Amino acid sequence: MSKQVNGRVYLVGAGPGDPGLLTIRAAWLLGRADAVVYDRLVHPEVLKHARPRARLLFVGKEGGGESVRQEEINALIVSQARLGRTVVRLKGGDPFVFGRGGEEALALEEAGISYEVVPGVSSGVAAPAVAGIPVTHRGVSGSVTFATGHRAGKAPDWAHLAGAETLVLFMAGGRLEEATLALIAAGRSPSTPTAIVEAGTWEHQRVIEAPLAGIAQRAREAAVGSPALLVVGEVVSLRSQLRSLVQSEPVVSESARFLKAEAGHE
Repeated sequence: MSKQVNGRVYLVGAGPGDPGLLTIRAAWLLGRADAVVYDRLVHPEVLKHARPRARLLFVGKEGGGESVRQEEINALIVSQARLGRTVVRLKGGDPFVFGRGGEEALALEEAGISYEVVPGVSSGVAAPAVAGIPVTHRGVSGSVTFATGHRAGKAPDWAHLAGAETLVLFMAGGRLEEATLALIAAGRSPSTPTAIVEAGTWEHQRVIEAPLAGIAQRAREAAVGSPALLVVGEVVSLRSQLRSLVQSEPVVSESARFLKAEAGHE
């Protein structure tokens, strides 16, 4: 009886949305994978890097809605690797920044599966940047804190987060009012400049600005959806000065055209 030979898993960051922000390493691995297990926040153009006969397995997790359980995703990538396949686990942003990449790596360790982590551009930096908000700026903010608005079974440490020079809150949309009220109650000024960046770097990117005390109402009025980041801090006020960034459209369409042209030369 022949001995089972496991494949290898790559936990790959797809970046924040714009396919042009995919790393060269990620694109190279997609072109050699037998199976690609991908999330909802992966741009369709990114999947065109996958080789034609690769298995494309969707495990998109919807914030607050129906989703594939993390345990099922872990089992899927392990089972694909145990078939001897090269597996790319493709995740929006960076695998280790609120992407549950650590949980998947631990599952692979336990299963004895060889794996590699391929970092991606995090939306926590990229989405504010393309919206004209530098998360750090000399003389304005010398530090940035990344946090999530959703923590299963445990409330965020609002007192700690309220003191951040720049706060970038992931997955804030569903609990925006709760988060802003908690930050104010913990000592953050209600007049702090605040922005929501919806679908940062995607074609339908939107930016909503308001003081901290009013951002939840503005978001409701604008029917802000997911994905969305909340940026809190004086750096948001720099957006009015960075006019070229604010007035430009997301570059995703340009990147998509480039990828299509490249595919045509293969």
